[in-house]
Amino acid sequence: MPLAIDASIILLYFAGILTIGLYMGRRERNLNDFALGGRRMPWWAVMASIIAAEVSAATFLGAPGEGFEKHSIAYAQLVIGVILGRILVGVIFLKPYYLFKVYTVYDYLAIRFGVMSKNYVSALFLLMRTLASGFRVFVPTIVMVLAWQVLIHGGQSVAFNPKAIGLMPYIIAIVIVTLLTCIYTAVGGIKAVIWTDLIQATLMFGSALLAIATLLYHIGGDSFNLSRGFHSLGQAVPEMKTHAGYIFFGWEDRFVDAYKTKHNIETMTAWQWVRLMLENDYTLVSATIASIATNMAVFGTDQDLVQRLLTAETYKKSRRSLIAAACMDLPIASAFAFIGVLLVVFYQQRPLLKPESNSHIFGAYILNVMPPGIRGVVLAGVFATAMGSLSTALNALATSATNDWYIPYFAREKSEHHHVSAARFFTIFFAVLMIVVASAFAYVTVQNPSVRIIPVALGIAGLFLGPMLGVFLIGMLTRSRGSDAGNLIAITVGLVSMIFISGQHIDLLNLLHPVAAGMKPIYRLPEWMPVVSWTWFALAGAIIVFCIGVLFPTSTHARARVQERIEQSAANEDKPLALRK
Repeated sequence: MPLAIDASIILLYFAGILTIGLYMGRRERNLNDFALGGRRMPWWAVMASIIAAEVSAATFLGAPGEGFEKHSIAYAQLVIGVILGRILVGVIFLKPYYLFKVYTVYDYLAIRFGVMSKNYVSALFLLMRTLASGFRVFVPTIVMVLAWQVLIHGGQSVAFNPKAIGLMPYIIAIVIVTLLTCIYTAVGGIKAVIWTDLIQATLMFGSALLAIATLLYHIGGDSFNLSRGFHSLGQAVPEMKTHAGYIFFGWEDRFVDAYKTKHNIETMTAWQWVRLMLENDYTLVSATIASIATNMAVFGTDQDLVQRLLTAETYKKSRRSLIAAACMDLPIASAFAFIGVLLVVFYQQRPLLKPESNSHIFGAYILNVMPPGIRGVVLAGVFATAMGSLSTALNALATSATNDWYIPYFAREKSEHHHVSAARFFTIFFAVLMIVVASAFAYVTVQNPSVRIIPVALGIAGLFLGPMLGVFLIGMLTRSRGSDAGNLIAITVGLVSMIFISGQHIDLLNLLHPVAAGMKPIYRLPEWMPVVSWTWFALAGAIIVFCIGVLFPTSTHARARVQERIEQSAANEDKPLALRK
């Protein structure tokens, strides 16, 4: 009976989302409707859609894992850079996009530099977003597989062992989530995405608050005595009592002490301080400087999130949506990280319930401990975050593939109806690709359950987004620097550099030359070279590409084209750039 209640809530959610998505997205007559909603979406709906898109299942399940791992909500301090970065996007990026009435942000590169720059960066986006979103599709299947384990054990608590479960349950769950999301996204386009995102964002945050309430209930001796709950929290994580700033800015003391112990030193040199900041994920410096670059890259160059910004009527309303969503990120990120801190206490009190991997700690708590009804709502919240970010990615990928590649090279003379049909085909195509990618990540996780969710989900994007940001900054901050050929060189150097900065070349070499269990890997980074954290990827890539790209002057033809577009923009018909004369 309890499981039937939860299942009914989840099925009701799925039915409601499909119905609303199909209804809101009806009558898609052209690519302007499918990709941009006719540029008539209200700013508050765009704001909710941004929240739903960026708070994926990786955040829903991964941020608690980070809070559990770090014993603090230090993950939430990255929001400092979120707000500052989005203010810069609103000031620097949005007006040119609206001025040229772009369908994808890569249209801007075609105007500013040329077609080669557009195609290169658009191709990087298609690759990056398929990989990153494919991983995000896999994340909620952790909970679905957990739920299946609970079901076959008659509702009893279970110890979660991915290797014992095997790969097939994950693949089945991946197909279910992707298929349901693909249906309303392919039919309804961006309007279906935004209106369903509004519901999913509300459900997502409400689920987090419910989870916090139930955790405080359980760690407080199964009573709603908040003082007892927070007293247990202070005893389990004493840093929160002795250091008032630890719970938020928790990196200083612990990371510095760990670094000194590891390297057997008493006094830190300037270079050692730099290494400390580069090697740790959540420092105050990364929360400001590095996070600013990451958010400029995500909301200025990633079609996945920029596309909904282009659906507002004006760039000022779009900017309002962006900054309002950024302000909401602080309570949202804090809530999910705080769930992880509370789980530290919970699993200290009930160690037999703790799963093998920190990535599964919240999912295991939801399935094994939460009361019926509440468990159903929170599980619906997990699926809401997954479907919200997935629908966004599918629509952006389909729009980019159609506008940037299919129309210019294969369908310039085709009808608007044909273009919409093509966008729907690409929605299905990328859904299939994501199933493949998500299944690959499922295999990796089954083999290595200790994989952390957040670094993988954001690190993949960071490797690509930094070089992409560098090109856009050349275009936005200069008038006469940057060229098609120069951008191709700069981006290529930036991507190769990111492989070395992130240490991926070492991982590849060790993969090609494995050693016996218990032995140290053959290849390691030089002692002097820091292991750069994923939080710095976007900034490093952007700096490299910008510094190389500005060495090349913009051609006279490209500068004249920009001026011509500015003069024609007010009178230009609202068509895809590929169809404009």
